[in-house]
Amino acid sequence: MSLFEPIDKLALSTRKKIRKLIAFLLNNSDDYYSSFYPGTRSFIIEKILKHLVNKINIDHNSLEKIKNIAPGSIVVFACKNKHMFDFLYFHTLLKPMNGPYPELSFDLRFVFLLPVKQLGRIILSHLNHFFHYFHFKDIYVDGYARKMLLENRAGFISLIEEDEFYNRFIRSTPDPLFHLIELQKQTEKSVVIVPEDIIYITKPMHKNPSLGDILFGTHENPGRIKRIFTMLRQPDKIRVEVARPVNLKEFIARPEIQRLDSEFQTHRLRSQLVDILNRQRKSITGPVLKSRQEITEDILNRKSLREFLAAYADKTGAPLRKVNKKAAAYIDEIAANYSLRVINILNWLFTWVFKNIFEGVSVSQDEINTMRETYTKAPLILIPCHKSHLDYLLLPYVMFKNNMPCPHIAAGKNLAFWPLGPIFRGAGAFFLRRTFKGAELYTRIFAAYIEKLLYEGFNIKIYIEGGRSRTGKVLPPKTGGLSMIIRAFLSGACEDLYFVPIYVGYDRVLEEDAYIKEIEGGNKTPENLKGLLNTRKFLKRKYGKVYLKFDTPISMNAYMAEKGVDLKKSSDGEFSLFVRGFGYKLINAINDNTVATPHGIIASGILNCSESTFTKKQMFARVTTYMNHLIFHGAYLSDTLMIDPDNAFNSVIENFISRNFIELADEDEDDITDTTMLIVKHNKRPILDYYKNSVICFFVPAAYTAAAIIETDRFKFEVQDLVSRYQFLQKLFTDEFSFDEQISTYEQISKALKGFINEGILVPDIEFADTFNVTSEGLRKLKWFAAFLIPFFESYMTCLVFLEKEKTDKYDVKERSKKLLAFGTKLYKRNQVVRKESLSLINYRNAVNYFARHHINGSKDQTHIDQYKEIIDLLSRRISS
Repeated sequence: MSLFEPIDKLALSTRKKIRKLIAFLLNNSDDYYSSFYPGTRSFIIEKILKHLVNKINIDHNSLEKIKNIAPGSIVVFACKNKHMFDFLYFHTLLKPMNGPYPELSFDLRFVFLLPVKQLGRIILSHLNHFFHYFHFKDIYVDGYARKMLLENRAGFISLIEEDEFYNRFIRSTPDPLFHLIELQKQTEKSVVIVPEDIIYITKPMHKNPSLGDILFGTHENPGRIKRIFTMLRQPDKIRVEVARPVNLKEFIARPEIQRLDSEFQTHRLRSQLVDILNRQRKSITGPVLKSRQEITEDILNRKSLREFLAAYADKTGAPLRKVNKKAAAYIDEIAANYSLRVINILNWLFTWVFKNIFEGVSVSQDEINTMRETYTKAPLILIPCHKSHLDYLLLPYVMFKNNMPCPHIAAGKNLAFWPLGPIFRGAGAFFLRRTFKGAELYTRIFAAYIEKLLYEGFNIKIYIEGGRSRTGKVLPPKTGGLSMIIRAFLSGACEDLYFVPIYVGYDRVLEEDAYIKEIEGGNKTPENLKGLLNTRKFLKRKYGKVYLKFDTPISMNAYMAEKGVDLKKSSDGEFSLFVRGFGYKLINAINDNTVATPHGIIASGILNCSESTFTKKQMFARVTTYMNHLIFHGAYLSDTLMIDPDNAFNSVIENFISRNFIELADEDEDDITDTTMLIVKHNKRPILDYYKNSVICFFVPAAYTAAAIIETDRFKFEVQDLVSRYQFLQKLFTDEFSFDEQISTYEQISKALKGFINEGILVPDIEFADTFNVTSEGLRKLKWFAAFLIPFFESYMTCLVFLEKEKTDKYDVKERSKKLLAFGTKLYKRNQVVRKESLSLINYRNAVNYFARHHINGSKDQTHIDQYKEIIDLLSRRISS
């Protein structure tokens, strides 16, 4: 027996006992790491976390992105900067939802949040490992991270951290993203990375940091004091955003990624995730703000503009100094002065105003979310219809309320008057002249300003109609601003552009009296301080609801690819043709998103009655038919129509009576029943026509088709019998109603006929295809649809009669329209014109333009005048009979 044998046995026995004790203390496991967070057991900490989580906003759309991750996927949450609260927020929020929630962090240690017992086991486990292998445990080397992820324990990673980068780059420590890429290559499961961002300050960053930014951190990466202060004082101001998850399996499969080794794949993945989070943040805060002076200097110092100014000076003979001075003055005239202070004040003011004058603003949160997500890809060009001055305010207000930056807004120079001009500039408005004709230098400076806005990443709102619609219809597109924006895009201002057609509608517009005055020939009231002061009276009235509908954003790159065009190589003519077609596409999209309101439908029912006196039952028969048509064709209806249409219609009738649009034939009648006689006041028909026109886009194809059927004067007809007349009407009213040139006439007629069949107006012929029979009630209802065209027939007929008596060059266009209005008023007094709403300066102007394009300018074109008169007279008589 060796002298040391008892000592060896004792040492071995002691080691076994120590190992047994350690195994007992560690519960026979070595999986103890401070990077795993099992959840707090402290009542106080748990209460604080739940309170903060409940106070901090996360929208439904963000949660849906997490919930929609395919079951069984390996989920890893990724934030840009290393903040423990991001981990704790998502852990606390998602844990009760039975979905993935972060438990394992790749670069955080939860030492001070773990129970004492858990912390003791971690220390013991690491010491035990160190004494065995002379290095501490590592979640990568030991396979712990892989094991946890494969057990569907969600991970958490920070993308940018100075210390972590130093360790990876200098000490070659494991990169979590590298580990995830390697894991994805070795497993069939999908590794899904969820980029998330907690935005403590939603204001845009300024280019030059303030003292507060230096001391307490920037808006993008606030310091601990600023974060804690915001969480305690203004937790409701904090936004939580989740970007679209990145599937590593799909990422690695991309050809440009597949050919790289894992290290460079890791670099590309980190860059993509950071870019996603940067774009996500910008969709809420907007781009970095520069001062107005900085914007001016950036524009004027561009090489291409300086070369243009030098060439312009040579061409005009003006000194370059004066040309430069003039260019700077133009920018000063145009440029916005974007101010968060002004925007916040206006937000407070408009919240109060809109609550006082409107019953609510109807907007889809899903549409807002889609628009915000699109903004992460490229700047948005917002294309709303223009029905009121309130449009300028409503859209930025809705975007601001939904955590999107206010856009830069193209506004007419007429709104630059003091004091509104400086306020509008502060809210993002930039001003433009009504015409650029002959102003070469101004045009170039304005284009440079647009290009600068896109380059900086600002959203821009333009009114493609050129001005407010005085008729209630969406006007044909004016393509000047659209051309300038597309040219700025082609010059490289941004990689892509997304155009968002937007419908903005009102139950009642503030300017209805002014519009009617202008339509009837009155002068437009200029915007000034006196007009601003007079707006106080509007605050005493109620204007119903406002409706906003956002169409799916249209990518300019995708649209050009669809059309197979390369605008950079196109001629000026080809470019103009493309822009014109695109403009009509946007207008058609706005029409497709029109919201039908009870005001528009009741106004249609009233005005399309053949007599000025009618019963409620007669009017409601038309209203019911129109509603059936809207529902069949899937039109958007106001929420009042979807919830309780009968009550909505009755409320509008009472409203129209109270506003003296219609009146009771028997003033002593207490209740309005089906037999109640109603009278529409002749001088109020133009106002009702405005509201009828707000929904007329839904009925135009049906009206054309109905008029064509009525003209056949047969109870049996074929589709082919309608084509030529439909095309004639579509062509005649080109300036009144837009249409999609991609849809054939046959398709448009077929769609209208399906609606007529649904309404019982037509019955398909049993023996012959594409042949239809008009039912006994059908002819009457066809006239109800065709009646939408009668005011336009009267306006165009008036124009033709006027042209019979006048010489071609006797008046200019503006003067001829006024003469036409006076002539039409004379015919109305003689009862040769029946409907007062047809006495429209705008209708006459459109008619003159149409006939001039078709070489009908006066009495010398009598043959063509007679041809048009014969067709319009025939259609009018048959529809009205």
